[in-house]
Amino acid sequence: MQSMHEIQKQLVEDLNLLENSNEKFDYLISLGQSLPEMSSVHKTEANLVKGCQSNVWFDIRCEEGRLYIEADSDSLVVKGIAAMLVQVLSGQDAGEILNADMAFIEEIGLWRQLSSQRGNGLTAMLANIRSAAKICKEKQEELA
Repeated sequence: MQSMHEIQKQLVEDLNLLENSNEKFDYLISLGQSLPEMSSVHKTEANLVKGCQSNVWFDIRCEEGRLYIEADSDSLVVKGIAAMLVQVLSGQDAGEILNADMAFIEEIGLWRQLSSQRGNGLTAMLANIRSAAKICKEKQEELA
């Protein structure tokens, strides 16, 4: 499995090849379209990310101290952002997620290209994942 750093580096390289923001948004949309379809069973109020303008669901499982994340959204761009987070964070150690430097988001210029509402949504998605990582890490420490 690739490290978060390696995945982030690859995303930065891929997005820096694109010449303008329209191409970057098209790339995000294609990432979202590549996400496996989330079962409607997991599209619950409990899995709905609070603070996003669009509906975004994260089904997050903790297994042996690692987070496994499935995501979906009713917005193609937001689904692409969620897919990017899934790509970087799913399968990673919960403690590493808590300490993750997500600077790649700034490196690819995503913060500058998002509306304030989508920026708030990205912040809410990251907070949701970090909250799950904290719970997962604590659960793993109790078992140790």
